[in-house]
Amino acid sequence: MCLGIPGRIMAITDPERQMAMAEVSGVRREVNVACVAGSDLSALVGQWALIHVGFAMSIIDEEEAEKTLQALRDLGEAQETLDQIAASQEALQ
Repeated sequence: MCLGIPGRIMAITDPERQMAMAEVSGVRREVNVACVAGSDLSALVGQWALIHVGFAMSIIDEEEAEKTLQALRDLGEAQETLDQIAASQEALQ
């Protein structure tokens, strides 16, 4: 199973290598856009993409990006709660 994290393409950094700067949850990193690139790379700037291990795998709309980001935040909160419960149970033993 792979997990794509929504990120926004901010700039094309190396057109020859099809590399772009993407912002993922406030962190900027360079990603390969070959899987989503058309003839005009600049058209990707401002678009949302699902990013997995440094590759933009598919273009998504902003609404889908926000829903996915919220689901990931919810999963993180759920995991934090589970960790707290486990720590409490260990402390009682």
